[in-house]
Amino acid sequence: MTPQRAARRAMFLTLGFDLSAAAGAMIVANVLFWWADEPRGLFPIGSALLSTVCFTAAVAAGFLVLRIQTQVWRHIGWPDAVRIMQAIALSGLIYLPIAGLLNGALSHPWGILLTALLIWTICLFTGRMVALSRSTRKPMQIFSPIARDARPILLVGDVASCIGVIRRLQTPTETQNFRLLGLIDTDGNDFGRAIRGVPIMGGLEDLSNVIDVLSVRYEHTPWVAVTGAARDRKTMMQILETTSAHGAQIMALSGEETAQLLEKVRPADLLARAERSLNIAPVRDRIEGARVLITGGGGTIGSELARQVAGLHPAQLTIIDSCEFNLYSIDMELTKKFPEMEISSRLGDVRDSQRVRDIFQNAQPEVVIHAAALKHVPLMERNVCEAILTNVAGAVNCARAAASVGANSFVFISTDKAVDPDNVMGATKRLAEIAISRIAEEAGMAAAMVRFGNVLGSSGSVVPLFERQIAEGGPVTITDMGVTRYFMTVEEASSLVLQAGALQHECGNSDIYVLDMGEPMPILQLAETLIRLKGLIPGVDIEIVQTGLRAGEKMHEALTYEHETVTRTDVDGVLRVASRTPSSELFDKQLSALIEAASRRERSEALRMLGMIVPEYGVERAAKAFKDIA
Repeated sequence: MTPQRAARRAMFLTLGFDLSAAAGAMIVANVLFWWADEPRGLFPIGSALLSTVCFTAAVAAGFLVLRIQTQVWRHIGWPDAVRIMQAIALSGLIYLPIAGLLNGALSHPWGILLTALLIWTICLFTGRMVALSRSTRKPMQIFSPIARDARPILLVGDVASCIGVIRRLQTPTETQNFRLLGLIDTDGNDFGRAIRGVPIMGGLEDLSNVIDVLSVRYEHTPWVAVTGAARDRKTMMQILETTSAHGAQIMALSGEETAQLLEKVRPADLLARAERSLNIAPVRDRIEGARVLITGGGGTIGSELARQVAGLHPAQLTIIDSCEFNLYSIDMELTKKFPEMEISSRLGDVRDSQRVRDIFQNAQPEVVIHAAALKHVPLMERNVCEAILTNVAGAVNCARAAASVGANSFVFISTDKAVDPDNVMGATKRLAEIAISRIAEEAGMAAAMVRFGNVLGSSGSVVPLFERQIAEGGPVTITDMGVTRYFMTVEEASSLVLQAGALQHECGNSDIYVLDMGEPMPILQLAETLIRLKGLIPGVDIEIVQTGLRAGEKMHEALTYEHETVTRTDVDGVLRVASRTPSSELFDKQLSALIEAASRRERSEALRMLGMIVPEYGVERAAKAFKDIA
């Protein structure tokens, strides 16, 4: 039996039970009044039959209007009980004029009606309580507006956003069991009133007192769930300061019908700016029906890119990754979600030029997104040759392979650390930007380099580290209390990559793209926010300690050089950066010498060459890096 047929059958049985109970109640009421009559005559079969048929018809109309048959008995609760009482009253109102018209043909019409309604109500609730007892062992829960063992929640938000959330919170399901205690109105209006029975307990300035009162009254600190205007960055910080002081955990609620109802606060809520939502229309025009290849497609950014690209219906999607498990995971996910799409997952290292050429020759991609990279700054300081071979040689291999098969768009993921690099990772990324620009220019291929800030929640990023340290009870370690970084979400990063590819295809040359990320965020503020999200107090419940800057790390990052020209694009929030590209033949010779030195694992020579080719990094920094790892 299909789920649709099973649902229709359940609704038919529910309505059948309710109508049968109504008919039985009316018959019993007629029998009781006949038995009580003195002297007792013959049983009025005609009157009983007429009243039973009319009453059952009135019940059918009332219950169908209020859709009582759609209730799931094993999850029934107080809102359902209220709806049943409304349906009972409506059915009685429908029957009243009928009984009035048939007054001469019915015996004791009003007394029998009241008795039938009472018996019928008892039958309705008894049946539902039996079903509820079998599923939850708590039959009386139907009469409780608040489930006593449910999770206590205090809702914070503007009234307009809260209305839909409250309605959904009051609808019991198998996966949620909430106890909505009250509402804090961010607008500060309507204090003392109620929405669907939920009292408005005050404004944001009352939040602390309300949590205190509820904690005493219910012997448990409630969760604080934010929605609507409360998810604004400034308001969120105010709420966090209050909730952490009371040990209250904060969650997020979405007013969208299709969204997860109760969820952890997303990384985007930690940004000091509004999350960017880029225009997908030009990207769709570029990707739909095209052959797309993604390197590093199993990583955090690469896998999100693969998901977004697959959702735009390319003719073919090829994914390359050197990690078997990551490749397996994204391949299984995409083949299940897009069974009709031609997806080719290839295990391979971008360092292996022959393997790269073979994959590109077979795939014949029109759009290439190069996301494969080594990105951990301190590790790359100790593994210089590996950083050069992956971040430089790997990028060069992919760019040349793309040019050889006639790809018309190449997108390279760079980093803000490529600007005035203090470390090997940043220098290799800057060198890759230059090398790809030269290869693309010679081949007539459109190339876009995308500089990222730190991606919240990506593998190796600071957010998972902080969360793990908080879960262990601290301390949370920060390299320096004054360090700032640019942050973006995984979704923003992936959208920016695709958007840059579409923009660059239109202009046909090589440029760098960055996202307007506002002001950089202090790492200390990020750590304090994450601690407060767990209902803890920074410096009291969780200690924050300074460890000192690690090798290659800077206090502050930049997104562009002073000599680079920055212009706005047609896409809000996306900036185009025009950068100078070396044109001498000496560059190619130096690049080859660098890769050869790295292949021979000659760290000193590789660092010296890296400092020569990337003047912003410089020989002095290269020498210092070698001294640090020697």
